[in-house]
Amino acid sequence: MFKLPAKAIMGIINATPDSFFAGSRQANLEGAIQKACNFIQQGATIIDIGGQSTRPGAILVSETEELDRVMPVIEGVLNAFPSAIISVDTFRSEVAKQSLLLGAKIVNDISCGSFEPTILEVVANQKAGYIGMHITGNIGTMHQVIPRTNIMESIISYFNVKKQKFDALGIHDWIIDPGFGFGKTVQENFTIVKELKQFKVLGLPILLGVSRKSSIYKTLGISSDEALNGTTVVNTVGLLNGADIIRVHDVKEAKEIIDLLPYLS
Repeated sequence: MFKLPAKAIMGIINATPDSFFAGSRQANLEGAIQKACNFIQQGATIIDIGGQSTRPGAILVSETEELDRVMPVIEGVLNAFPSAIISVDTFRSEVAKQSLLLGAKIVNDISCGSFEPTILEVVANQKAGYIGMHITGNIGTMHQVIPRTNIMESIISYFNVKKQKFDALGIHDWIIDPGFGFGKTVQENFTIVKELKQFKVLGLPILLGVSRKSSIYKTLGISSDEALNGTTVVNTVGLLNGADIIRVHDVKEAKEIIDLLPYLS
C-alpha cells in the first residue's frame, strides 16, 4: 500500500461537461491530461479523476459512457507520470475495477458502498485504497437534507457502522470523507469543519472536500468562479482541525496552505 504524506492534496479532474465548477471541466483528453500533469508539478499527491457529475440535478450517465470518459485520462496521466497516485471518483463497481486494473490506486466512492455494494468486493480483491463519504438517501435523494439534531454524532455513527462492515470484508485501512455539501445545511457544513477533530475517534484518515462549494460561495454572495479565497480559508481551518487530505480544484493555492501550516500550528 502506498504511503501518503502527513498533509496531502488531491487535485480534481472532471472528465465531464456538467460538473458544478466550470473551471474543473475538461472538454478534451489532452486538456485533462495536461491539467493533471500541472497538478502533479504544483504539488498534488493524488489526482482524482471522475466521469460522473454528482452536483444537484446532474444527469446519470451510463456505465459505458463513464468508462469512456475516465479510462483514457487515467491511461494518459500514467503514461506521462507512471508513479502518479490516481483515484477514480466513482460509485460503480465496474468503473472502479477497470480503473484499478489500468493503474489507479484508490477508489473515491461518494456512496461509501451504498449505491453498488459490490464495489467493496472490488476494493478488497484489488487491495486498493478506498475513500468512503458520508451520504444519506440514494442517487436521486443524496442532496436532500434530512432532520437530525447533531450532525457530528450522525456522521460518527454512520462511519462506525461502515467500519464494522468493511472490517468483515478485510478493508481496514481506508479514508473517511464527512461529505461537506451533500445533504447538509450550510450550518452543518461549517460545523463539520469547525469540529473536524471529533472524527479522530474513528482512527481513520480524514479527507475534506470543500472546494468552491455552494455553502462557501452562497454565504459570501458570489459565484463558484469567485470562491477560491473562501475555499482557502475553509481549507486552512480544516487542516488545522485535523484534515489529512484536502480535495481541491486549485492545487497551487492548496500547496501554499500546507507550506505555511508549520508556522501557524
